[in-house]
Amino acid sequence: MAVRYINEIDLAGKVVFIRVDFNVPLDENQNITDDNRIRAALPTINYCLDENAKVIVASHMGRPKGKVVKELSMAPVARRLGRLLKKQVHLGPPELVNDETRKMVQELKTGKVLMLENLRYEPGETQDDPEFSKALASLCDIYVDDAFAVAHRPHASVEGITKFAPVSVAGFTMKKEMEYFRRAMVDPARPLAAVVGGAKAITKLEALENLLEHVDKMIVGGAMANTFLKGVGYEVGKSRYEEELVSVSQCLMLKAKEMGVKLYIPVDCVVADRFDPKAETMVTTVQEIPKEWMVMDIGPATSQLYRTALRDCKTIIWNGPMGAFEMDAFSRGTYNMVSTVAQSYAMTIIGGGDTDVAVSRVGETDNISYISTGGGAFLAMLTGDTLPAVAALGGSTGMEGRIIGDSCFTKRG
Repeated sequence: MAVRYINEIDLAGKVVFIRVDFNVPLDENQNITDDNRIRAALPTINYCLDENAKVIVASHMGRPKGKVVKELSMAPVARRLGRLLKKQVHLGPPELVNDETRKMVQELKTGKVLMLENLRYEPGETQDDPEFSKALASLCDIYVDDAFAVAHRPHASVEGITKFAPVSVAGFTMKKEMEYFRRAMVDPARPLAAVVGGAKAITKLEALENLLEHVDKMIVGGAMANTFLKGVGYEVGKSRYEEELVSVSQCLMLKAKEMGVKLYIPVDCVVADRFDPKAETMVTTVQEIPKEWMVMDIGPATSQLYRTALRDCKTIIWNGPMGAFEMDAFSRGTYNMVSTVAQSYAMTIIGGGDTDVAVSRVGETDNISYISTGGGAFLAMLTGDTLPAVAALGGSTGMEGRIIGDSCFTKRG
């Protein structure tokens, strides 16, 4: 069964429960510092309102761990959503689903919006508790999943609710995410390149193995590249790397060669004597990394190599920065990659790992074809995992189970 979308069903007069991702950043005064996640859900919410539905929106905020934490209330989000919709958005009680909530839903008029409090105030949310799922489903006639960023979480409001809601469909954010992913990974214009950076080697290496079955070129950066450098036999000093994954990186490099996939790792790097913005730094080849120093960024020669490698690509997908770009001295590699990707003639998709932050800082957001709203979910799809939310809606990414032959992760040791 294929995923059904919100525009395929009748919403008039119905109570529509929209699971959104409004886990937005707040400052010390509870002011929202970035409302892009709220804005991303507006097309779905407005469509429901235009179709004369009664709308309930629900999201989590932070990690209250099943307790009511005042600082993680959805109140600031309800106010901002109301401002963007130009209508009042009422906020439900901290208990989430009780008699007060049900009364608010019963009194909800067509074209009006109710926001539930932080879903993670309830322990059953992260436990995918059937009773909490059933309680949420009892509030609505139609469930709409528009929260791609948590699509990899088997939570009550993401997966469990679909077992009890009369009708379950996907919203426009989910639809766009799936469409762009399929365009990039299932039926791409080639050459297709994947740029993978960041520091979480274990999850990224699993994604790399799956990606080898799909891409023509693979570019590696960030702290995870240190594991590959170690696999080649280079000294990486005090750099972060995963000793237990060195054999996996060697296997991946061999597998790429056998499959004809061009895999690129750094040829030079920016190193520092400590992890500090005021540290002493220098550029060195990967063969000459000092034993007491650590790799903080790819070097200028690597940036040029990667730019050349991406020049003829028709599709580029990027997850994870090239270095510790939050510190100015180590931001050049990531910012150079932003410029390279943005200035290419390829279809470009950015997803997770703070990559979107780097793109925004360079001012190239408008020159990227699509910026995914999900970090962990995006990476999970690249890894070939079945997303619980997508599976619950009756669909798939089209990439599950694609690893051919023995996995490099079965050959460790």
